[in-house]
Amino acid sequence: MTGPGGFALAGMLLIPLVFAGLLALTPGYRLSARLNVLASAGAFLCALVLIQQRPAPNDYLFVDDLNVVFLVLNTFIGFTTSIFSASYIRHELETGRLTPVYLRFYHAMYQLMLFGMSLALSAQNVGLMWVAVELATLTTVVMVGIYRTHEAIEAAWKYFILGSVGIALALFGTILVYLAAQPVIGEGLDAMSWLHLVANANRFDPALLNLAFVFLLLGYGTKVGLAPLHAWLPDAHAEGPTPISAVLSGLLLNVALYAILRFKVVMAANDRALAPGPLLVTMGLVSVLFAALMLYRRRDIKRLFAYSSIEHMGIIAFAFGMGGPLANFAGLLHMTMHSLTKSAIFFAVGHVAQAKGTQKLSEMGGLTVTHPALGWGLVLGVVAILGVPPMGVFMSEFLVVSSTFARQPLLAIPLVLGLLIAFGALILRMQQVVFGEPKGVSHPVQASYVPMIVHLALVLAAGLYLPPALVTWFQNVARALG
Repeated sequence: MTGPGGFALAGMLLIPLVFAGLLALTPGYRLSARLNVLASAGAFLCALVLIQQRPAPNDYLFVDDLNVVFLVLNTFIGFTTSIFSASYIRHELETGRLTPVYLRFYHAMYQLMLFGMSLALSAQNVGLMWVAVELATLTTVVMVGIYRTHEAIEAAWKYFILGSVGIALALFGTILVYLAAQPVIGEGLDAMSWLHLVANANRFDPALLNLAFVFLLLGYGTKVGLAPLHAWLPDAHAEGPTPISAVLSGLLLNVALYAILRFKVVMAANDRALAPGPLLVTMGLVSVLFAALMLYRRRDIKRLFAYSSIEHMGIIAFAFGMGGPLANFAGLLHMTMHSLTKSAIFFAVGHVAQAKGTQKLSEMGGLTVTHPALGWGLVLGVVAILGVPPMGVFMSEFLVVSSTFARQPLLAIPLVLGLLIAFGALILRMQQVVFGEPKGVSHPVQASYVPMIVHLALVLAAGLYLPPALVTWFQNVARALG
């Protein structure tokens, strides 16, 4: 690949890969934290170039309107999370939860994880995408267990086992897609190319496509965290470092969702194949209702917001399952708003847990008194994720609900019910944590508030005004999704 777009794509992939090796050898917190931020910023700048400069596709990599949305969001949150990580990890080193050796491992794995996600999103080859998703999964598995406690290792193993089952199902689905494509396209790389698959999908055997999509939905759906395939997600959030919780909710779930959307486009191009929409709608609704009810029983603040992520991924899956220009637009917008908002919430939650020395909700209280910036930041984050106007999540949820009422009014009833149940649960827990008399210990925390403020400001700005260029971009992607 040549030209500005080709160099930008190569930079976005090579910068985190090169810095992963460099950070594995870099001793000392200050230098390694700064290098981590520098590498993440470089990858984000390269992704910005891809908005205007698209390289010509080859057998392995390509950039189009759909994946560039994910690439920009992925690298931006990777950059802001690296800034948050710097202050968060410093506290973990000072308290002895992390050693200098594990610090080097943490930073190297962080960049390798960003590389894996960017590679999955820019892959033109379905097999390469599968390998990249697996790489991103394995790096997050080892980072979930980095504290080496019994609970952290158990959570990492659960994530590894369930993730391996999911990725095995996705591999089988990918093989079935290749078997459906091979008689039409021929053997070799062309039969694994997204562009060739979509162009020739109408000639594929619909029975093979139907079977493939079921395996792909179950496999990648496990990594999206859709119920009942979600069991790994709450434990991974609760036991791993909070920057990884922010990346899991804000990025990795989106990468798996992107894979499902790509195969959904292939399915939609074959008019004899199974309609993928009803499957996504069903799993989305189940996830929303299940997670909303489970929010009331959470006693750990990170588990609480892990179930909130399951709920919102359900909303996004529901929107894409409904399909059509408006619902797809709403799904893209909600995915973006959820990623920005949920990562901002975890930025606050990470420092709250450090200030209180615990993640138990019962031992928190009065945060707006003891730590006003963290307390009010958490309030704003929860208000945003609940879809209270004028935050951007309100706009996306309103579009999802209104498009559902217009086309399938009966489906809107359980959807709205789930949203209301989740609203009550999070309001109840937020009041318990941020207001009232202070509870428990209150350690001073040197937090970096810039990432949280930037994310919440973007979510607020999106609720007030969406630039016409962004609207046009999302509309083009929504039409392409069918």
